[in-house]
Amino acid sequence: MIITLDTNVLFSALYSSSGASHQILKMIIDEKLQVAISTPVYFEYYDVLSRTENLRKINLTIEEVEDVLDLLALLAKKYSIYFLLRPNLSDEKDNMFVECAFASNSQYLITSNVRDFKQAELKGFSFQLVTPGDFLKIWRENYE
Repeated sequence: MIITLDTNVLFSALYSSSGASHQILKMIIDEKLQVAISTPVYFEYYDVLSRTENLRKINLTIEEVEDVLDLLALLAKKYSIYFLLRPNLSDEKDNMFVECAFASNSQYLITSNVRDFKQAELKGFSFQLVTPGDFLKIWRENYE
């Protein structure tokens, strides 16, 4: 199964080892899930996670964040995006996640900001928009 992760899910996974986001990251590392990634998505992850205030919050060094991102990039299915999708998201940067989910034919776009995405024009896309908690429920019901 291919999924696309919003940056907030990866941040949450590194912030707390007890939440759904962390479980999803472990599933990616254990190769139970395949995460889709594009160059803009990777650099968004890096930009957000390497900010000084975020490094303090997640209690990691820049080297440790780079190690996590290197592992994620190694395990990820990589996609080059040659088009722009603009589904009228309130945060312009969120478009890169829709593009990655679309290009990769991801089954799920996992985000903690479902409300921001639901206000957009996402009808007709093949992926389902879910929170990390909802994704884990779906996973447990259908794949365990």
